[in-house]
Amino acid sequence: MSVSIDGQRLWSSLMAMAEIGPTANGGSSRLALTEEDAAGRRLLIEWCEALGCTLRVDRVGNLFLRRPGKRDDLDPVATGSHLDTQPKGGRFDGILGVLAGLEVFRTLHDQGIVTERPLELVVWTNEEGSRFAPAMVASGTFAGEFSEAYTLLRQDRDGVTFGEALAACGFAGELPVGEPRFDAFFELHIEQGPVLEEEQEAIGVVTGVQGMRWFDVILRGQSAHAGPTPMRYRHDALAAAARLIDRLQALAMADDSGATKVTFGCLEIDSPSRNVIPGEVRLTVDLRHVDEGELDALEARYDRELAAAAEAFGVTAASERIWVSPVVNFDAGCIDAVERAARAQGVPYRRMMSGAGHDSVYVSRVAPTSMIFIPCRDGISHNEAEYATPEHCALGAQVLCDALLERANRQGVRHEL
Repeated sequence: MSVSIDGQRLWSSLMAMAEIGPTANGGSSRLALTEEDAAGRRLLIEWCEALGCTLRVDRVGNLFLRRPGKRDDLDPVATGSHLDTQPKGGRFDGILGVLAGLEVFRTLHDQGIVTERPLELVVWTNEEGSRFAPAMVASGTFAGEFSEAYTLLRQDRDGVTFGEALAACGFAGELPVGEPRFDAFFELHIEQGPVLEEEQEAIGVVTGVQGMRWFDVILRGQSAHAGPTPMRYRHDALAAAARLIDRLQALAMADDSGATKVTFGCLEIDSPSRNVIPGEVRLTVDLRHVDEGELDALEARYDRELAAAAEAFGVTAASERIWVSPVVNFDAGCIDAVERAARAQGVPYRRMMSGAGHDSVYVSRVAPTSMIFIPCRDGISHNEAEYATPEHCALGAQVLCDALLERANRQGVRHEL
């Protein structure tokens, strides 16, 4: 039996969700566990309960919406993503993965199809980390990376804890964290980068997620007057930072594979003034690579370049590694299921690593996992201008549907209700 999702209905759902927390320039603002986030969750629950799905909420607010299978004693095949956004985020990041799962449920409901295993639609709490740091904290708690107590005590900028916000918006659940166990997990997402669009490919079969390491750096020199102080006597902290940035940028640009990535997202000068030599500079360093050994080498090179820049400009350097996410390799069986589904659509696709972190990073530690990417316009995400076409959204949902059905029915065939 052919199972075809309704692309127009999916698009309508995306646009309806975008009406909750709209921004001035066509984006979305639903920070985690705010009233806007809660309203989005309630709308999804209403849609799912109309299909006969049952809801469970765990103690960190993750939502689990189950569609029964023929064998409810078996672990479910799960899909989903997140509904929270950046302060000025887009309408597709995370939301597409949740509503595509909803569309699969609606399609199966319309056609009277029940899978062998139950299906689970999941909404992970606070994926973005824009209100409560770190990002992906609730899926990380589900996977055992963080303790429940640690997560509930995270604070936003106003001192409100995660647990307090959870209770205030009505999503403090009772399901023990780590339940239910999954047979497999599939996540559909926009690419958040330009590769698929540039290469004119419609689907990314995601094989894993590149490793990431974050550092906070302080360079301390000596403030001095810009006029009377000769260049050779200066201890210029900003010049040292510029040397470090230049050397690491050149290293990454020389990697023809494009796998080496370095980013300096924050740069702060202490007491900046036009005619004062900067005496202290703080900056952040983000190193990424698809190979763990190469990432080790990149970090070692970073350490050498930092020391050399400090010595060259007569400053001291302090570096703290504040976060590590190892290279993730997704499950071969799930990857193959996604690839078969993409091939069946007759569209150009590629196997690729994800450059961004997703809830699937943590879920992959406790369940076989893979992801599906679709293109987004100009590679833009975390931005009000974020956009994916209705056609690509529908295609991604169809690939998701086919992969879910293959996995959920692998111990039997579909039966009509």
